[in-house]
Amino acid sequence: EQLASTVCATRVVVVRAPADARPVIACGGEPMVPAASAPAAPPDSGGEPATLIGKRYVNADGTLELLCTASGTGELTSDGAPLTLKSAKPLPASD
Repeated sequence: EQLASTVCATRVVVVRAPADARPVIACGGEPMVPAASAPAAPPDSGGEPATLIGKRYVNADGTLELLCTASGTGELTSDGAPLTLKSAKPLPASD
């Protein structure tokens, strides 16, 4: 599922979501909407992007994962809790 922000240019793809509950995914304090029905992205205010294209964002327990497909200035949240940047898994050491 693709979602778009209504307050900035952020767009995400839902990679993983809890099967039993549907969290409220928001960006910049406003709920995100399906990308297909989203209005044109409003211009960003010129601030530093809070969401970065190509990065994955997860909730605290790892049940929700979003992939950012367009950077924007709004912060991603799930049910009011900020999402964090998913860190890369370390590669195994080569001998």
